[in-house]
Amino acid sequence: MKGHVALSLTVVLAWSLGAQDASRKPDASRKPDASRQPDKVVSIVTERFAFSPSRIRVKQGSLVELVVTSDDTDHGFRLPGANVDVAIPQQGKGEVRIRFLANKKGVFPFECSRPCGAGHNLMRGSIEVE
Repeated sequence: MKGHVALSLTVVLAWSLGAQDASRKPDASRKPDASRQPDKVVSIVTERFAFSPSRIRVKQGSLVELVVTSDDTDHGFRLPGANVDVAIPQQGKGEVRIRFLANKKGVFPFECSRPCGAGHNLMRGSIEVE
């Protein structure tokens, strides 16, 4: 496609995954270091009506980068435990990179945040911090 520019968005979270109080103002000391290489990179593909993979395991204390793309239409990626809600562009239009520090053990659900059809409410997954 002539003149086509793919979007690549990196979201560096102000809150770590599992922050005790997401209503607090961002604490710069808890931001992931943008220059640091992630301990784990996970590619997630979205499509009606699933995330693949939908279950992600990471170690506590690790810097994690999610690379999220779509195999069809626009989707969203909402991770309430880290106060994240980003748009995933449709197939061929780019990717979104999300970095976070996995500071607290637990299971943190994520979901599609852009209505994408009849099965939208089934489009969910989880990040397990061990």
